[in-house]
Amino acid sequence: MFQKPRGTRDFLPDEMEKRRFIEDRLRETFIAFGYREVQTPTFEHLELFTAKSGEGILDEIYAFKDKSGRDLALRPELTAPVMRMYCEKLKREPKPLKLFYFGNCYRYDRPQKGRYREFTQAGCEIIGYNSQAYMAELIALAQALLKNVSLKDFKLRIGNLDFISYMLHDLSVGEKTRKLMFPLVDKKMFDEVKDLLEEEGFSGEGINRLLDFFECKTIDELKEFIDNGQSIQEFEELLKFLEMFDIKDYEIDTAIVRGLDYYKGVVFEIDLPKLGAEKQICGGGSYELLPIFGEKPLPTAGFAMGFDRILVALEGEKIFPSKGLAAYIVPVAEDSLDYAIGIARELRNAGISVDIDLSCRGLSRSLRYASSIGARNAIIVGEREKRENKITLRDMEDGKQRMVDLKELMEIFSERV
Repeated sequence: MFQKPRGTRDFLPDEMEKRRFIEDRLRETFIAFGYREVQTPTFEHLELFTAKSGEGILDEIYAFKDKSGRDLALRPELTAPVMRMYCEKLKREPKPLKLFYFGNCYRYDRPQKGRYREFTQAGCEIIGYNSQAYMAELIALAQALLKNVSLKDFKLRIGNLDFISYMLHDLSVGEKTRKLMFPLVDKKMFDEVKDLLEEEGFSGEGINRLLDFFECKTIDELKEFIDNGQSIQEFEELLKFLEMFDIKDYEIDTAIVRGLDYYKGVVFEIDLPKLGAEKQICGGGSYELLPIFGEKPLPTAGFAMGFDRILVALEGEKIFPSKGLAAYIVPVAEDSLDYAIGIARELRNAGISVDIDLSCRGLSRSLRYASSIGARNAIIVGEREKRENKITLRDMEDGKQRMVDLKELMEIFSERV
């Protein structure tokens, strides 16, 4: 008996309806903000991902050689492929360039709730912007996406990596210590951060100053620690523009340390506390990847959303429309089949979802089948209906039925759509 590989999933029809509903809502929102959709290959040259994330990523991805000996990998994320595509085909496009995407990604993680080896990512990139207003709009887009799929009670946290870089440089924290420290900072394990720095021989005064910095929640508090006028000014501008976009409910978080290898400046994360350990549902910020591709630096920012986590969060919420099949067409006998097929053709051409009993298995069996597949109506076609150029429309919920002509039938379904 064959089974699906570990860490993957099958999506049944009901689940696919939910996934398409969410994807359509997200797509509409991206487009409303002026973003255009792109798609990249499922596999890329391995070097694309090692150049971005280092050789350490080899333990986390599906890498292989093709029959010609080329090193390839299934994409573990979509930012690097989109930037590769930009450098190859889009760099002459007018700026800022706004792109969005959906796609499956692959990581060799230990499967657990909300985390799979094959997962869907939604995200966007803005390339070549020249104002913090664009960063504020990017954050506004992230919030709008979540609101438009009816997610509530999410928490927005905003930081700036320039601040923590300044503090660590001021404390003379080296690269080796930073790599040990960042996972602890990311999990807000500040007692462990203190223990680590003490073991590394840093002064108590310097350690306490760093820990106090992580407690900063306002611009005025940040100014007591950061002597970098430009970074503070840009952050103040960002907060001003956020207010223009009506974003007021957020937390300044100086302990966001995501992707310090290539993120620069403003970063943000959005959490949904009810998801527990897998609460982060969106993350992004400004970054610098173009030099990896031999291009000149250009202000670039973006974010990725956990599409699958959105669906987990919405389980049990009554937001998904109960579409189902508009009607199941039942020819009572074979001599009515040609008329029934004609009706199916007319309805389908009008964009109305219908199925038809091409087996002509009889009225009672066909009605039972219509009920079992969730059809909202049955369209019964017999000798009389064919002769009078009408149909019998049966409501599958209350069992009421009436005879109508095709024009009236189209009007009924058009009103319901």
